[in-house]
Amino acid sequence: MIAKIIVFIFGSIVGSFLNVCIHRMPKGESVVWPRSHCPKCQKRIPGYDNIPFISFLLLKGRCRFCQGKISLRYPLVELLTALLMVALFNRFGLNYEFFLYMVMLWCLMIATFVDIPLRVIPEEVCVGGMIVGFIMVSVTGFSFSPLKFTFSPMAKSALGIIVGGGIIYATGVLFNWVYFKLLKKPAINGEKESMGFGDVELLAMIGAFMGWQMVILTFFLAPFLGMVPGIINLITKKDHTIPYGPFLSIAALVSLFWGNRIIQLILPLR
Repeated sequence: MIAKIIVFIFGSIVGSFLNVCIHRMPKGESVVWPRSHCPKCQKRIPGYDNIPFISFLLLKGRCRFCQGKISLRYPLVELLTALLMVALFNRFGLNYEFFLYMVMLWCLMIATFVDIPLRVIPEEVCVGGMIVGFIMVSVTGFSFSPLKFTFSPMAKSALGIIVGGGIIYATGVLFNWVYFKLLKKPAINGEKESMGFGDVELLAMIGAFMGWQMVILTFFLAPFLGMVPGIINLITKKDHTIPYGPFLSIAALVSLFWGNRIIQLILPLR
């Protein structure tokens, strides 16, 4: 129980930093300097006002200096990161897999909460996460007793990158050809692509961590998760596009925790 509390506290602190990344990365700003400040009045936030959850509640969701509203996204990201890290700890324990998927979780959190309002996914998150994931998975091929290196983890990660990025890119190209060329549908709100390249990079990043099997499962789960929001968006806004990163992220987590069970249900062993 104590270990879970420690993981929860650590996750909330990490979530606080992820909020900085979510706010600054799309603007091309440094996530290290300057220190946290109110985006409205630019006043530096003191440490006692930067405690996850608690400061938001004590301040009643407003800046101490200008009384500007603090977005609910801040405590939400902190809470969600903390809870998901506890879930990872329950699933894997304190081992290498925990740290591997912890890094993937951080990337997914940033990608999701940037994509929702801006419909863009920071390239440094996807490409950087892809590289880190490939390295971390490849390291598992090392054995010190006896000293040897197995290439299968590296190959699994590389294939995950290729399949993840390739399958969603090919789907986007096919959809665009059918929708705009074959059916001759007009672009809505000037939008001519069904998915941005950020989605391609995001799924490739997921593949680097999880391999080709789970990235394919993620690819097929995401549309089901996005179906209802997509229909609502089409009816209310007459727009066929939605931020797809959140659904890829959720599908990746579903695959991570329950992927093997889902595959066994779909393809039962005879």
